[in-house]
Amino acid sequence: MQSYRIVVAALAFAFVAMVWWAYMDRSIWASFAIIVDDPWGLVALADLYLGFILLSSIIWMFETSRLKALLWILPLFLLGNAWSAAWMVWRLPNLAARLSTR
Repeated sequence: MQSYRIVVAALAFAFVAMVWWAYMDRSIWASFAIIVDDPWGLVALADLYLGFILLSSIIWMFETSRLKALLWILPLFLLGNAWSAAWMVWRLPNLAARLSTR
């Protein structure tokens, strides 16, 4: 379990570094315009946000406090999967324990 958490954290840090590299290379808005002009770009965005919605529902069901759930869910739509990886690293032991009892 601990090694999986380390791998997820390392992947999240690598992803954040990649985002930083892209940010330093060019404007996100210029790139976004290219993505939304392409039908496959729209499909990729829809897929991304569908994943955010699905993970949000898991976070909502898992967190005991609604405020805590919202504090994890709302940034997800701006910070992306680096934020979902942070939640996984934080909650994985509890999540695994809950799933193994069913």
